[in-house]
Amino acid sequence: MPSSPTPHLFDLTRIGAGLPAAGLIDRLTAAEVGDFPRLVVQAPPGTGKTTLVPPLIAEHLAVSGDHDGRIIVTQPRRMAARAAARRLAQLTGTRLGEVVGFTVRGQARTSARTRIEFVTTGVLLARLLRDPGLAGVRAVVLDEVHERQLDTDLAFAMCRELIDLRSDLSLVVMSATLDARLWAERLGDGSPAPCLSVSADAHDLAVRWAPAKERPLDARGVTWDFLDHLAATTVRALDECDDGDVLVFAPGAREVEETAARIRRRLGTDSTAGTVPGVDVHTLTGRTPAKEQDAILREDESRSARRVIVSTSVAESALTVPGVRIVVDSGLSRGPRLDTRRRMSGLVTMRESKASGTQRSGRAARQGPGTAYRCLSQADWAGLPEHTPAEVTTSDLTSAVLALAVWGGDESLLPEPLPAGHRRQAIDNLVALGAVEDADAGSGDSAIADLTVTDTGRAIAAIPASVWSARGLLDGASLLSPTAAAEAVAVIESDQRAPGADLTALARQLRRSKDARFAQDRKRFAALAAEHAPGAEASDSADAASADDLGLVTALSFPLQIARLRSASDSEYLLASGTAAGLPRDSSLQGSAWLAIAEVGLAGSRAIIRSAAPIDQDTAELAGAGLLHTEDTAEFSDGRVRAVRRSRLGGIELTATPIQAGPDLARRAIADSVRERGAREVLRPSESFESLRARLGLLRQVFGAPWPEVSWPHLAETLSAWCPEALDRIAKGADPGRVDLLASLRTLLPWPEAARLDELAPTRIEVPSGSLIRLDYPDPDRIADGQDAAGSDTPAGPVLAVKLQECFGWRDLPRICESRVSITAHLLSPAGRPLAVTGDLASFWANAYGQVRAENRGRYPKHPWPEDPLSAPAMKGTKRSGR
Repeated sequence: MPSSPTPHLFDLTRIGAGLPAAGLIDRLTAAEVGDFPRLVVQAPPGTGKTTLVPPLIAEHLAVSGDHDGRIIVTQPRRMAARAAARRLAQLTGTRLGEVVGFTVRGQARTSARTRIEFVTTGVLLARLLRDPGLAGVRAVVLDEVHERQLDTDLAFAMCRELIDLRSDLSLVVMSATLDARLWAERLGDGSPAPCLSVSADAHDLAVRWAPAKERPLDARGVTWDFLDHLAATTVRALDECDDGDVLVFAPGAREVEETAARIRRRLGTDSTAGTVPGVDVHTLTGRTPAKEQDAILREDESRSARRVIVSTSVAESALTVPGVRIVVDSGLSRGPRLDTRRRMSGLVTMRESKASGTQRSGRAARQGPGTAYRCLSQADWAGLPEHTPAEVTTSDLTSAVLALAVWGGDESLLPEPLPAGHRRQAIDNLVALGAVEDADAGSGDSAIADLTVTDTGRAIAAIPASVWSARGLLDGASLLSPTAAAEAVAVIESDQRAPGADLTALARQLRRSKDARFAQDRKRFAALAAEHAPGAEASDSADAASADDLGLVTALSFPLQIARLRSASDSEYLLASGTAAGLPRDSSLQGSAWLAIAEVGLAGSRAIIRSAAPIDQDTAELAGAGLLHTEDTAEFSDGRVRAVRRSRLGGIELTATPIQAGPDLARRAIADSVRERGAREVLRPSESFESLRARLGLLRQVFGAPWPEVSWPHLAETLSAWCPEALDRIAKGADPGRVDLLASLRTLLPWPEAARLDELAPTRIEVPSGSLIRLDYPDPDRIADGQDAAGSDTPAGPVLAVKLQECFGWRDLPRICESRVSITAHLLSPAGRPLAVTGDLASFWANAYGQVRAENRGRYPKHPWPEDPLSAPAMKGTKRSGR
């Protein structure tokens, strides 16, 4: 780097010693990247980019003349932010919180001297919404962008817009995968941003396959048998590998605890564990207390015992766990999924992607040669998806859309567009929460920048919780008190697992444990509730929220997840959203009549209740007041209309009372029955009705309006309009087959065109014998379906079924509908059996008649079969009758 007259704040040589990322030190020059760079850094895990790049940017800005501005570095998880800050402070020889600090939810170590601050991406988003200009900040470093977490995508879009407005702000994105070019294009201004990459010599990694005989997943999630296999594979790895700690990846906190317990039991009782004495088993999740997390991530050369660290994905990419030479990978991951059909979101356990599995395995070879055990077969591995989908494509976007609406920026700057269905549902959710107003609600494609954020929406956005919990905090503070509502929300938002899905039990557990984070959250939420909740007053009361308070606030937060026990079950519930969910096997909540559900997990098609509080019906109706409605319904069956008045809380039926159906309701019931079962079964229309309908159908096809549409799908949709009196008679018990529908159908005839009905579409045609033969018109439904048209532009005409002898002397068939439609003749034998079908009589007499005569004159000798049918007289009867 160019020399500077100012003293260096960071000793980059010391910080970068032994790190592959040290190769960046001499490459970051103003000539290449500018004074306030837009920069992409691509480096594999373990190269030290998180440790070195922030002080490197600080030194670069100092050379450019900026000595005081703060560098914000984001991490996707609190654990990683704390660990990175502690590591960098140690390398700089300063106390944590002085030059280097961190801020995560509920904990901060910073000072006025802090130059580099590690934060979670959620903390950065909150600052951007509170201070869109990021006053005092000179650089933002977004780390681990390849994970494509939703908060990271949002932070990128906002910061990308901000650097166009602030020429003195630098934005650096860092990725561990080979997608740097794409980020450079997104970050650049007209041309791609500079991209610096770091390579590292990979240590040898041996991969061993350890597939389970048991199924990893069933309808309730990860199976106990598979966790037994995961534990057995871990003990086997300890046995087969003489050196190094073991990092075990399980999909979630529950599986981490269960696997750790099984490993401890095996190490204590299995004979195969005799060769691995003195092993310490630890768990590492987002719920692990900070002191324990720090101890696991700290280098300790005095430690002699080997360790097994069972972890969730928190250790997948952003953290280095010292001493690890062995990885045991379950092959499972857990991520957010939005079920738009059921309007439900939750965490889903699934197979990992190859990219995720490669990251996990690579942990074993970060500090030396390593071994990875994969609990799946090579064939299973080959079938895994290449990449983990970006959270924007799988998550509930309600909080994200609110953040973008409050920011008021350009959503097109997001690395990936918001999926239309998820986006629309998020806007609908925010409208229901009272957070935004959508003037274009009916269009279905409202721009986020055009949404109007309400005061309630801004208050929700200012609360560091989900939008649902934030709304529950505001409403709960108004109904109860800020203190009681705050404690309830602190329980709901806690990282701790609710025992048996019981939030009340979790609340007791948190109080007994004196959990510092819980106490901080409770205090912070109380202050925010007092500030933003209408009618709430600040209180110094430390009274705990009662079980009833917890249930009420949970129901206020998640009204669509208010649930009632299904009959004949003690664990299956119907939610107000209309979907179903079940309690875990060990839940103490089983049998509760009503629940307020805070969290639902999705296991295939099954929804599992992860946390809930019992409530009574009065609380359910109070919290779900916006979902209460009464509706009258009726059905027509067995010739009777039966009506019921139902009161509902969303999809939950509260009461059902038989009532007398009014005319409109009865008509709708009969019309619905017609649509479901068909007009012929329900109404039993007469032959004359169907004849008129068929004639009108052809006229509609030929001439269009004003001739009416008479297909049954259309008539069924408009029954109340064209035959209300008939419906009223049927509703009162009249036999539908005896009700005069024909007169109702005639009311659809257009005037004065109706005067030409018989001329344009006659019911009968006179044939040469003098007989008036009925025309059989095509079914309008077949015409509408195209079954008779056969792709032709010529309308299919009626059929004239007439005995052949009555047509002697007839050269041409008549045409109808002003000669636009031809008639098809079905020529019959004297016994009424079909002999021929033709639309061209002249051709029939000339070509086919001879063959027909030869085949039938012996069969019907009493009837005339002249050699020249055109000169013979038409006859109705036999030769003897002379008719």
